[in-house]
Amino acid sequence: MRSHRRLRRSALPLLAPLAIGAGAAGVLALWWSNTTAVVGPAGWLTGAGRITGLLAGYACAVLLALMARVPLLDHAIGTDRLARWHALGGRCTVSLALAHTLLIIWGYSLTSHRSVVSQTSALVLRYPDLLKGTAGFLLFLATGVLSARAARRRMSYETWHYLHFATYLAVFLAFGHQLSNGADFVGDRAAQAAWYTLFLGVAVLVAWFRFAVPLRRGLRHRLRVTAVHPEAPGVVSVHLTGEHLDELGCEPGQFLRWRFLARGLWWTANPYSLSAPAHPRHLRITVKAAGGHSAALAHLAPGTRVWVEGPYGAFTAHRRTAPKVLLLAGGVGITPLRTLFETLPGQVTLVYRARRAGDLVLRDELDAIAAHRRAAVHYVVDEPAGYSSPLTARALSALVPDLAAHDVYLCGPPGMTQAAIRALREAGVPVRRIHHESFAF
Repeated sequence: MRSHRRLRRSALPLLAPLAIGAGAAGVLALWWSNTTAVVGPAGWLTGAGRITGLLAGYACAVLLALMARVPLLDHAIGTDRLARWHALGGRCTVSLALAHTLLIIWGYSLTSHRSVVSQTSALVLRYPDLLKGTAGFLLFLATGVLSARAARRRMSYETWHYLHFATYLAVFLAFGHQLSNGADFVGDRAAQAAWYTLFLGVAVLVAWFRFAVPLRRGLRHRLRVTAVHPEAPGVVSVHLTGEHLDELGCEPGQFLRWRFLARGLWWTANPYSLSAPAHPRHLRITVKAAGGHSAALAHLAPGTRVWVEGPYGAFTAHRRTAPKVLLLAGGVGITPLRTLFETLPGQVTLVYRARRAGDLVLRDELDAIAAHRRAAVHYVVDEPAGYSSPLTARALSALVPDLAAHDVYLCGPPGMTQAAIRALREAGVPVRRIHHESFAF
């Protein structure tokens, strides 16, 4: 059973893109079966517009499915990889929708011998549901602009997250427009049934895993805060208790999305890793103040109710392929690695980097774990300079002999993560043995 589960986890990252590609091929087949001939520039432009419109609609369903938080996908592929696929798919969807709009208007204007402006107003105002489709397209475009890196840096995670919900409305508006106006659906009951099945199936996944399951777990586990303890400047541990917490199935290295039912916090669920192995009655997270939500956790009152979603992520022991393991942490990135340090079997080495000695979180626990399992732990700080060590292949190899034979679990700030991956590759560690998960969604 365990080997079967491991095979499924390793196969899904390969099978999922193939399944998405097969669905896109099916969409192209739908256009092909409904197209008898393509004649002249107007025919080519209109045909290209139909293809891009079909692919944009299909991509909407894929985007929602990727972020439906389906445990099978999340645990096998990893939340960060799904988020990257979602971001790439979002850019493709906006581009396809834009191409669809321009190509259809241009093709129809050539067919009717009208100007582009006149044809645009005729399409929007006279075709059924096209005004809704236009509104959906504008919402997609706005979401794409707000999700661009430059705009994303200027707003909080919570603001971006809730503005992103506009895509649900955009998909609903575009769905109605496609069935009413799409030449590939009008009069084709089989195509309509397939489209309804696709979108209703995705809607069920989103409704169940993003809304029904968290509500059910909130009522079932009755999770609440018991204490908040400072760990380092700007870092606190939040201790929680509840009922039947073993049913969550939390594995070391995973995270959950936490919704604290307190003033100013109840309206958003943020991702934080467990910083201690899960217990049937107790959980703990350790959080650095990096925004309004995380900073407010330091002031949580005991007894505050909490709803959780998850667990999520594939940053677990299942990724391990070698008998030796290096855990490489930066700053508060130690939280998922602390649980792995305690639970991973075999030879495990921990390298923990921070700016100052006072920023080393949970150090007493790490020392106790190292002593108990006779493991090596190395603390590297930038200040004072005498204790610093560059993040290079040579420096890492000096700390960890036979580095290339290790699996490496890596968690830290983006800049540190990128530098560490370069150093590890230079030291001969294969890409397949470098496991990292970004929690910046």
